[in-house]
Amino acid sequence: MFLNPNRAGGFRLPQNLNMEAPKTSDIVIISGNSHPDLSNLIAKRLDVKSGGCAVYHKTNRETMVEIGDSVRGKDIFIIQTGTKDVNNNIMELLIMAYACKTSSANSIVAVIPYLPYSKQCKMRKRGCIVSKLLAKMMCTSGLTHIITMDLHQKEIQGFFDCPVDNLRASPFLLQYIQECIPDYRNAVIVARNPGSAKKATSYAERLRLGIAVIHGEQKVAESDEVDGRYSPPAVPRSRTMDAGVGVPVHPAKEKPPINVVGDVGGRIAIMVDDLIDDVQSFVAAAEILKERGAYKIYVLATHGLLSSDAPRLIDDSPIDEVVVTNTIPHELQKMQCHKIKTVDISILLSEAIRRIHNKESMSYLFKNVTLED
Repeated sequence: MFLNPNRAGGFRLPQNLNMEAPKTSDIVIISGNSHPDLSNLIAKRLDVKSGGCAVYHKTNRETMVEIGDSVRGKDIFIIQTGTKDVNNNIMELLIMAYACKTSSANSIVAVIPYLPYSKQCKMRKRGCIVSKLLAKMMCTSGLTHIITMDLHQKEIQGFFDCPVDNLRASPFLLQYIQECIPDYRNAVIVARNPGSAKKATSYAERLRLGIAVIHGEQKVAESDEVDGRYSPPAVPRSRTMDAGVGVPVHPAKEKPPINVVGDVGGRIAIMVDDLIDDVQSFVAAAEILKERGAYKIYVLATHGLLSSDAPRLIDDSPIDEVVVTNTIPHELQKMQCHKIKTVDISILLSEAIRRIHNKESMSYLFKNVTLED
């Protein structure tokens, strides 16, 4: 199921926009193997022939890229998203970008609807900030601009040494709520955990609805193995350190039982998030919402990875519909679960490409976007 973004009441582009690129345009669109359907949709909207780029793997699993058309002096747009084959997706993108750089392309813009490794954007013990490493690799490969959508943390933009446009899919999802959920005025927007309360508040304010927050969700605690960080302090070597007062230890967190803050009885519950991958936490939240009297439960998110046995878990759960955009291919999951619906966001990516190529302002695409969105 695809939602038409041009219908009344939803995300509209200005009437005077010309979505057609000039026939003599020096724009070239190439894509890897991650999401060819989205690439074809974007190229069709722009009326641009997709560039002849072959990306394949040799028998030793090395990635090979062959660009058939000349890219000298042209604006290159590489469409590549993150899927479950994430490491191959990244290598394909880096090699395509470097191939265009060494072929004297004028500019190389990566259209990455879902940025891989965006959840690994914080420091963990004896780990690293992987999204920072990925940003450095992308800029070094020759990328001059990044177009992405609904980053897991907006601060990831600061990792890049090139401009990053972080587009929003919320207008399309808000339009879906208004047009495809009967009696949505009787709904309440639900934050699956306190961390997603800002996003839920943004949706609730735009739809003039109430909000509920699920608190006390059970999460897997980090392992407390003994390592160097928990080593006992060194024996004092001087009399000045013999004070007898040690460094205070952080008390362990104890989450309360799962609870819903807000009234969902007799209402439609709409959970919103940026990414659905492991659905167990969504299923647990749906079960508690059902116990509290919600008679319909929807889950809306921008990116639908839906890994492992997510389709089966969704099918067996109280969730009525899972609505995601086509930033990530999930046709196989839709065949396994009829509850998964798709919203097409290719028009937004097409308009972003057109504006960048024509050196127009991007501000319209961020109209009414706040820091909380």
